[in-house]
Amino acid sequence: MSLTRVFLGLGSNVEREAHLVAGLDALAGLLSDMRCSPVFESHAVGIKSGNFFNLVVVGETELPLLELDRRLKFIEADNGRYAPDRKGLPLDIDVLLYGEQVGNFNGLVLPRAEILKNAFVLWPLALLAPEAHHPVDGRSFAELWASAQIDQQLWPAAFQWRGVELTPAEVLASA
Repeated sequence: MSLTRVFLGLGSNVEREAHLVAGLDALAGLLSDMRCSPVFESHAVGIKSGNFFNLVVVGETELPLLELDRRLKFIEADNGRYAPDRKGLPLDIDVLLYGEQVGNFNGLVLPRAEILKNAFVLWPLALLAPEAHHPVDGRSFAELWASAQIDQQLWPAAFQWRGVELTPAEVLASA
């Protein structure tokens, strides 16, 4: 079976560190060659809530798109995403890109529109894979970020996973 490169967006605004670590640990079991962007803190967009932590991961998977998405829903559920009494958003994992696929796959639209709309997706994506290209727009993520006109506040946040600082000092210093 062939490997497909996939980009996923992760976010949390409830027990942010614990849920993101749990999500990353689970994803490490699904993806090979997984790499993480720096983590950013931002105000909530579209909902009234506390600040979010967001990051983007890239990795390779043998899973077909819809099976990957199904497993992401299980990871979210394990972190309380669908609990009836939940407050906020414990863990959100979205497929941003799956190879070069473009279109609507059983309600999963790729590439995900949030890439071009939300700074908390585009900035980490530009840092993680600056030379990768948006499959519809055609520009690299670095070019898209450099020309983005997105009115959202976000700032780098110190964050460790498995003993590694995901947000390098130079990114923290640029805040």
